[in-house]
Amino acid sequence: MTMTRKPHLDRAHVLDRLRDMIRIRHFEEACAELYTQEKIRGFLHLYDGEEAIAAGVIPVLGAGDRIVATYREHGHALVRGVPMTAIMAEMYGKAEGCSGGRGGSMHLFDAGTNFYGGNAIVGGGLPLAAGLALADRMQGQDRVTACFFGEGAVAEGEFHEAMNLAELWDLPVLFVCENNGYAMGSALARTEAQTDIHAKAVSYGIEAQVVDGMDVVAVEAAARNAIARIRETGRPILLECRTYRFRAHSMFDAQLYRDRAEVEEWRAKGPIVRFQGWLLENGLIHDTDVADIERAVDAEIAEAVSFAEAGTWEPVETLQAHVLGPQPEPPLPVAPSGRTEEITYREAVKQAIRDAMKRDDRVFLLGEDVGAYGGCYAVSKGLMAEFGEDRIRDTPLSESGFTGAGIGAAAAGMRPIVELMTVNFSLLALDQIMNTAATIRHMSGGQFGVPLVIRMATGAGKQLAAQHSHSLEGWYGHIPGLKVLAPATLEDARGMLWTALQDPDPVLIFENVMLYNRSGPLDTNAGPVDIHRAAVRREGTDVSLITYGGSLYKTLDAADALAQQGISAEVIDLRSLRPLDDATIMASVAKTRRALIVDEGWRSGSLSAEVMARIMEQAFWSLDAPVGRVCAQEVPIPYPKHLEDAAIPQTPDIVAAVKSMLGR
Repeated sequence: MTMTRKPHLDRAHVLDRLRDMIRIRHFEEACAELYTQEKIRGFLHLYDGEEAIAAGVIPVLGAGDRIVATYREHGHALVRGVPMTAIMAEMYGKAEGCSGGRGGSMHLFDAGTNFYGGNAIVGGGLPLAAGLALADRMQGQDRVTACFFGEGAVAEGEFHEAMNLAELWDLPVLFVCENNGYAMGSALARTEAQTDIHAKAVSYGIEAQVVDGMDVVAVEAAARNAIARIRETGRPILLECRTYRFRAHSMFDAQLYRDRAEVEEWRAKGPIVRFQGWLLENGLIHDTDVADIERAVDAEIAEAVSFAEAGTWEPVETLQAHVLGPQPEPPLPVAPSGRTEEITYREAVKQAIRDAMKRDDRVFLLGEDVGAYGGCYAVSKGLMAEFGEDRIRDTPLSESGFTGAGIGAAAAGMRPIVELMTVNFSLLALDQIMNTAATIRHMSGGQFGVPLVIRMATGAGKQLAAQHSHSLEGWYGHIPGLKVLAPATLEDARGMLWTALQDPDPVLIFENVMLYNRSGPLDTNAGPVDIHRAAVRREGTDVSLITYGGSLYKTLDAADALAQQGISAEVIDLRSLRPLDDATIMASVAKTRRALIVDEGWRSGSLSAEVMARIMEQAFWSLDAPVGRVCAQEVPIPYPKHLEDAAIPQTPDIVAAVKSMLGR
């Protein structure tokens, strides 16, 4: 039985806890005043009333432990040791801010204190915390990740997905629910069928406890016990800290959902009033001690405001900094062996995964059925027997949860490969991909990156109907902070993965379902390939056919058919959809003076539209004809084979479009 660990309430200790809470309260009051002066903008969520939680939990954590917070995170950052000057400068949006001025009130980051930021997506930090803890577990690190979130987050799927993963994988996470009774303006009883939040964690088998979140001593005692137990067992624990926010949800909130009497009733039993009164009553401190703390805190706040006021605005010229990390050099070409083996695209991808896992112990694969089943398209079949269940990691059917876990593991130093069964399913993880993976480097001012690879099947042709067959890679190509690849050849299927794993940023790899069974010769010495350049797959002089992925071979077939009619078509395989290789595209168009884009995505708002726009911007005066395109029809992909074929570009469509362009 674990011995109860209580805080040692000597004079120095209680003064520290009181100082932490007063420091938070006065800082938040200053921020509210600065907001009314329009010095701080955007959403401002204040921590007044909840101070006992940050003050009770965070000092118990070690320096190597990690913290994931919510958008109401000023108090967490202050107690963790992020300098108040840097926090205030961040609130102003100044370059000296803890996130370089790019995050603001809701996105405080500090790599030096392992503070992984406030997350403005409700529940969004839970999978990230699970991933940070997963990395520590896999690397044998004695660390705890503390994840703070509000009671509103328990309605989100990511809460339940993270609870399941944490218990399933024995992740060392301290989940701290700051239950202040209201998710924005909705009382808990109006939004939750089960209002006992700790019971939700217990239902997953997680040890959980209800704590008086207005009592800093009770919070600290519970945190000490929980953190010690997590270090002993490596298993997650949840603390539901029942508290109350004295201010509105944000400075925009008129608080029409609760009356003044309710707020005043809670204020009377607030954490500072309660703790300070108890200390004075028992002679542990004196009024002069409180006055000294307040005087020092107010002086610190004045210094922080002066620092922020004197801070500098980042120049507009550096606007695009911290979208991507430092770019690695392209891989050196590998000399061919001269020997080839007949191989399928599927086997080429498997070889790439196997090679990466042998090269780097940090690489692991996670996704639905990737283990014994081998994934939806059997790409990883057999790898679990070779590398074990820890590195070939089957996941629940929880795309957002395990993708977020991959993001967290990458941020903590691992090199995950996340497999999503189909691009349609990836939409369940879009929040984590776009709002965390693609933005955390920018929001943190370059302090944190996410070097992971996400693989997924895409495209139509297997009669899987509308929910398994779409080509949505163009959507992801729209998002700054991501790199998007579409390997079509055996060489790219084999070589792109390793290069992607060396990248400091998230890389999405789209594998067209119609390519998995395609076979051909591959040099036995095939190695890494450049992931930033398009490839000219066929030289030509009359028209540039620009495509990628599953449409490459249809386009090459079209070029063959056109050649028989005296038309010389050059075929460009984009390979990288973000960034696009403008130089190769424009060089081809300058030579042929005509361009046709072939894209399995829908026409409206498609990747083809982006390529067309770039050609018009950069090569308009080279053109002898309007740029054309062949895209999927504007319908969900249908099930019957003849309709499915009619819905996506086919070789005859490409030939007809070229002939029309040439007036044939």
